[in-house]
Formats: sequence, structure tokens, C-alpha cells
Amino acid sequence: MTYYLIKIAITTVLIVLISEISKRSTFMGAILASLPLVSVLAFIWLYHETHDLPRIGALSISIFWLVLPSLALFIALPLLLRQGLHFYLALSVSLAITVACYGLMVLALNYFGIKW
Repeated sequence: MTYYLIKIAITTVLIVLISEISKRSTFMGAILASLPLVSVLAFIWLYHETHDLPRIGALSISIFWLVLPSLALFIALPLLLRQGLHFYLALSVSLAITVACYGLMVLALNYFGIKW
């Protein structure tokens, strides 16, 4: 149980840290937010728990393919905000677009026989 609390605490601290830094400098916040911190933490936790290197490699490849559709969020959100949409509406629409892009990516990967 202590191990899970440590995992939660470290992950939470990173998110709060990025949020607080973003208040002072959007550029620095963007640099930190764009780092694959969640992925790196997942690799570390997975290695610590399993020492399963092939699984970590497979996770890394899956993340690579699924980062591509996630970029839709970062294109749609600023466009919708510039159009004057309320933040939560723009975020919701952007997330819906991103989910659709994930679905299309999964279909494309399956169609081309790419293991993800």
C-alpha cells in the first residue's frame, strides 16, 4: 500500500509543479508538460514491479503510435478558443476530436498490420 501512495504522491507532485510553473511562464510550463514524464514514470514503475524489458519496449512502441493522434488536442483547442468558445466547451470538443483521432489511428494500425 505504501508503494502505491508513493507512486500517487510523485505523480501528483509533478502535475502540480507543472501547473504552478505554467502560471509564471507558459513557455517553461510547456517544456515540462511536453516532456514524456508520464511515460517515463510508467516505464520506471513497470520496470520496478516486473523487470519485464520486452513489455516496457512494447509499451514504448504503443505510446509512440498513440502520441500522434493526441496532437489533435493541441491543434483543436487553441483554434476553438480563438473562435470564442467557452473553455470547457472548447476542451470537451477538443477531447472528442482527439478520441476520434485515437479511433482512426487504431483502425489504421490494424489495417496496416502494425502491432501496437
